[in-house]
Amino acid sequence: MKQYFGFIALGALSLAAAGWVFLGQPQPASGPTAPRTGTPSAPSAQDTAKTSETGFDFYVLSLSWSPAFCASDAGRSSRQQCGADRKFGFVVHGLWPQNDQGYPEFCGADKNERVPDNLGRSMFDIMPSMGLIGHQWRKHGSCSGLTQKQYFDKTRDAYDRIKIPADLSVGDQSKKLSADAIEAAFVSANPGMTKSGIAISCEGPRLEEVRICLSKTLSFRDCPEVDRQGCRSNAAEIIPIR
Repeated sequence: MKQYFGFIALGALSLAAAGWVFLGQPQPASGPTAPRTGTPSAPSAQDTAKTSETGFDFYVLSLSWSPAFCASDAGRSSRQQCGADRKFGFVVHGLWPQNDQGYPEFCGADKNERVPDNLGRSMFDIMPSMGLIGHQWRKHGSCSGLTQKQYFDKTRDAYDRIKIPADLSVGDQSKKLSADAIEAAFVSANPGMTKSGIAISCEGPRLEEVRICLSKTLSFRDCPEVDRQGCRSNAAEIIPIR
């Protein structure tokens, strides 16, 4: 289920897929974030149209540890996310429609559909790349049954639903933790979440992403298939924010 590739194709995945989350709500604990930019346009008739989230069972919110991505070859070429003044921790890789077995992808008629610049840039505090935003819409958002604006509003609502554990959000020094300990920290910080509803993704020895399963109403839920495919490392390195 390595839909969980990475930001590599997005910038032009593995804690985060080749995204875990580095966030920007009034969230205390995810490290420095960029201010929201751009001014969202007034909702259009399409944006306010009634939609139906059908064809999938639940969502996976994938939070990527930005320093791990920025240390990769793809990250080093992504100025929007990894420039010298871009000090992100957990950022949103994507909000993925998911089934109990497998997942839909690329559901739109236009495989090259773009996200308007003003809408994309309004997400930069939690999704700091137009390449990432556009790819997530085409591969995952197009399967949600939502309009672009509704999908990205839902993505922000899902992000705001999660509390990042304080000891994982600072990122001021390198540390190594087991995947089990990272999951336990998220479960402890988020009442209602269980260890069967979260999975860690690793890129080699590094924490790449944290993937959290949510219902269509954004309540925590278990997801056995996602959980089974998570990283089981006993020493996942969380590299520091630089």
